[in-house]
Order: sequence, then C-alpha cells, then structure tokens
Amino acid sequence: MARIAFLAKNPKRVLGSLAVLVAATGVVAGSGANFTASSANPSNSFTAGTLSILNDKENAAVLTASNMRPGAAASTGVVDISNTGSIAGDFTLSRSNVTNTDGANPMSAKLNLVVKDCGEWPDASTVEPCGDGDDSTVYSGTIDGMGSAQSLGNFSGSEKHRYEFSVQLDASATDAYQGDGSTVRFDWNAVQS
Repeated sequence: MARIAFLAKNPKRVLGSLAVLVAATGVVAGSGANFTASSANPSNSFTAGTLSILNDKENAAVLTASNMRPGAAASTGVVDISNTGSIAGDFTLSRSNVTNTDGANPMSAKLNLVVKDCGEWPDASTVEPCGDGDDSTVYSGTIDGMGSAQSLGNFSGSEKHRYEFSVQLDASATDAYQGDGSTVRFDWNAVQS
C-alpha cells in the first residue's frame, strides 16, 4: 500500500517511468530481424557510334580533261562515297581551292559541271551503274557557280553511293580561253543526323 500511496502523491514520476518503459519496449521490439532484399544490374556499358567517310579516290582527282574544246562532249569520272560508320549522317558535296591560270578570263566560269548520284549500291559485291534510270542530279552549273554545299541526303551506316562528274567547256568560250587552265578540289562532309 505504501507504493500506491507513493504513486498517488507523485504522478509525474509515474508517467516518466512509464514513458521510459514504453521506449525500452520499442527498442527491444525494433531490434529484431527484418526481411530484406536487394538486386543489381552490373556491367552496364556504353559506346559512341561512328560517322566516317570512305572516298575510293581519296587525295586523287575524280576526273581530269585536257585539250578541251568549246561545246565538245563532256569528260566524265566517277567516285564512290560510303558512310563506313555505324550511325546515319547528312552528307554534302562542296568545292574549294578553285584556281585559274588566267585571272582576267577565269576558266572555272566556263566549265559546265554536272554531278549525278547514280544511286545506292545494292550490296557490297555489285557496282551501282550510272545511267540506269535511277540517277539524280546533285548539281548542274559552272564550277565557279557552285558556291554552297550541295545536299546528298542522309546516308545510314554502311551506305554507299556512286557519283558521276561531267565537265564540258561551254560553247561560249572565246579565243581568250585558249591555253587556260583551272583546278578545283571537291570536298565531302557528313554531320550526324
């Protein structure tokens, strides 16, 4: 009875003791074993694709012509361009480094250039012929007039096209162009699409 009388006289101590007892019970109950699980995905790897141009006449002329006469038949040459990379790219053709032996009568302004895309190669073992009906004209004008890059379209990885270049000395070339010469560089570029 003395304990009950003590508890009745000190209710705050009783509540404090009960709080400590409840907290201790929670710690004991919370320290038991829990179910757990885990999972992992190791060895995730990432590689960048490639965009690469293969030019079968790298560092060589597509065509050369000598003894050209005004209005005579055009001289032609072909070049094969491939995307040897693994990702698609938008390909272009442009010209640069135009030089003329006669600055007063630049021959490049009288050289008619036609560039045709003969089409995509059906497979690696078959050559894509030019003039078979599926050719498309990429550029037609003078070499001098080809001031901007010409779009060749989108090449997927491993896609290959043959291009035919034709150059003719314009019929309007006068005696002032006799013995003149001109050189040009053709540049192929690709940007990922």
